[in-house]
Amino acid sequence: MTGPRSGPDAGSTASSPPEVGLPALLQVLRPIFRDHRLRLGLGFLALVTVDFLQLLIPRFVKSAVDALSAASATSPQLLRLSGYICLVAVFVALLRFIWRNLIIGFSRILEKKLRDRLFAHILRMDQPFFEQWTTGDLMAHAGNDLNAIQMACGMGLVAAVDALVMSTAALAFMLAISVKLTLIALLPMPLLIICTRVLSGRLHHRFNLVQEQFSLLTEFARATLVSIRLIKGYTLEHFQERQFADLGARYVRSNLKVAVIQGLLFPIATLVGNIGMLLLLYYGGTLVIEASISIGSFVAFVSYLYMLIWPMMAVGWVANLAQRGATSLRRIHRLLTRQPLVVTGPTLALPATATVYACRQLRFTYPVATRPALVAVDLEIGPGLLGMSGRTGSGKSTLCKLLLRMYPVADGQLFFRGRDVNLLSQTDLRQCIAYVSQESVLFADTIANNIAFGRPEAAPEEIEAAARAAAIDADIRSFAGGYGAIIGERGVKLSGGQRQRLALARALLCDRPMLIIDDALSAIDVETEQEVLEGILATLAGRQKTVLLVSHRVNVLRRCDRIVLLDEGRIVAQGCHQELLDNQFYRAMAEKQQNHA
Repeated sequence: MTGPRSGPDAGSTASSPPEVGLPALLQVLRPIFRDHRLRLGLGFLALVTVDFLQLLIPRFVKSAVDALSAASATSPQLLRLSGYICLVAVFVALLRFIWRNLIIGFSRILEKKLRDRLFAHILRMDQPFFEQWTTGDLMAHAGNDLNAIQMACGMGLVAAVDALVMSTAALAFMLAISVKLTLIALLPMPLLIICTRVLSGRLHHRFNLVQEQFSLLTEFARATLVSIRLIKGYTLEHFQERQFADLGARYVRSNLKVAVIQGLLFPIATLVGNIGMLLLLYYGGTLVIEASISIGSFVAFVSYLYMLIWPMMAVGWVANLAQRGATSLRRIHRLLTRQPLVVTGPTLALPATATVYACRQLRFTYPVATRPALVAVDLEIGPGLLGMSGRTGSGKSTLCKLLLRMYPVADGQLFFRGRDVNLLSQTDLRQCIAYVSQESVLFADTIANNIAFGRPEAAPEEIEAAARAAAIDADIRSFAGGYGAIIGERGVKLSGGQRQRLALARALLCDRPMLIIDDALSAIDVETEQEVLEGILATLAGRQKTVLLVSHRVNVLRRCDRIVLLDEGRIVAQGCHQELLDNQFYRAMAEKQQNHA
């Protein structure tokens, strides 16, 4: 069955990011950090202040313990020290709220800005891009990848700075108490450094695999829901369930491999910290017995070592978040650096000429094809109704897509109003063309909003006029709710012919100089088809508009001013209906349709 991709290699082309240097990756984030540098500066100032305030508490405890051990402590002195600790705790709580609001809030702003940039970039991409990147790939980038970057630039950055400041300051206080004891407590540290380095490298590869599996799972679910009627029609529900379960199992296995790395990082960090604490208790206790340090200094040293255990544990967590963020950032970077193949020029004033489009030895081959789709096409398209027909695969839809600038063309082969299309703005050119494709694209919205998609500001009267021209007005009024009826996802509540006419009404409402209808009347009965043609011809009456109508129906083509026949990417004949009856293919098509009438 040809359906949602589920093979192990599906989507891997678009999902496997190449290795990119860190400076290039950071270019994606640098503008956002620069724009919010004041917010970040205040946030990290609050964070560092919290760290230093926390480091004061063991000093107060040391003073209290030393006074108690020397039997010189007084109630006012202990009360004063307790007050200092409470005051520090209040400031720590206040400043912790401030840095969380500023820094974690920034990470959410960063996520939004990246998502907006990603979405805008995707909208600018051309057809070849969407043939390479599946919807599942793009959804994974906009979901899991951005979340990983947000975590790395939020809590990951906080934990890194906090661990660095806290460990540096705690070490300084520990060294001030006893250099020897500090060195003994830090003996297990090289074990943590080695393990973190080894495990972080493996984490990068495994997390990248998780993201690829998530892309496949998302794309499969999307494709299944879109084609649900086909799946039910072929009773393939259980088959799809098994495939989905298989993809889910692969995703779980990939996540478990990541969990193994994460599960090792934290216990190793804790083990290193506890080994250091064990060494401290033995050697530090010995120093206290020998009166080399006071009991208060020992208690303070233990407190600082506890503070040092958190940075040790944070090393594993930060490494995990950093590797996830770097992997996702590489994927986002690869997507953002992908440029459309269709070039666009500056905005230029387009002259009003009789010929709208001119093809000069136009050639085109799809990127994955071995044979050209169009070969040396010479054609002028001007005002009036131009028909186009030919065998399946003869190049009709390809030519329509090139006119819409969906694919790149070589210089000097395609001209719009006398100018090479590669020198024109894509936006300006497309605003001159309304397009109705073979597959009608509709949204889970009201009928009125679907028709007004190209002109959201259109008045209800204009929407209804476009519907009448497309011979769909009567059908719409028969629905409960009329133009306000919800048609379901992809127009699931409509018939094929109704969807086509609704898409045609949308194009007619735009009222653009050129209208391209790419075999979009195939699901309409003959009688309704003639109504639609009358509506289209009415839009041409007394106006310099151009309609390119691709069809296999002779009843439609005979109404055209001129008909172009394509075969194997070449124009083999053109003329009016009567003139083309001399062509063997066209005559056979006309006779066959007449016999079946």
